[in-house]
Amino acid sequence: MESKVEHAVDQLKSGGVRMTPQRYAILQYLIESYTHPTADDIFRALSPQFPSLSVATVYNNLKVFVDTGLVRELKYGDDSSRFDADMSDHYHVTCTKCGTIVDFDHPPVLEVERAASSSTGFTVIGHRLEIYGTCPACKGMHS
Repeated sequence: MESKVEHAVDQLKSGGVRMTPQRYAILQYLIESYTHPTADDIFRALSPQFPSLSVATVYNNLKVFVDTGLVRELKYGDDSSRFDADMSDHYHVTCTKCGTIVDFDHPPVLEVERAASSSTGFTVIGHRLEIYGTCPACKGMHS
């Protein structure tokens, strides 16, 4: 059974992307992480292992992964994009205090897309549902 990382590597190679040890490590970190890390998070986690790694290298590799459809960039208002290697249909709940993003499985809300399309005449290509609240850790600090 092929691992998610091996599958992603095959996808990159078939797209003509050369695999470097740094690129492999970034990809593996993303796939094994459920925290939706920022480029800085990834840099901090991997720099002990790769002393020559720079934040720019992390950003450039993340862009390659996004462009090849392996990783989703989550832009939520602030400057620091977060990255998600889970490309399945799912939503996110974001803590307004600490910025934690948690996956939330729910059937896609396709009727909203259909309603938008029929009332505007637009050809709808997708939507983003953002849910905000206070995570259990932050809630515990203020109760």
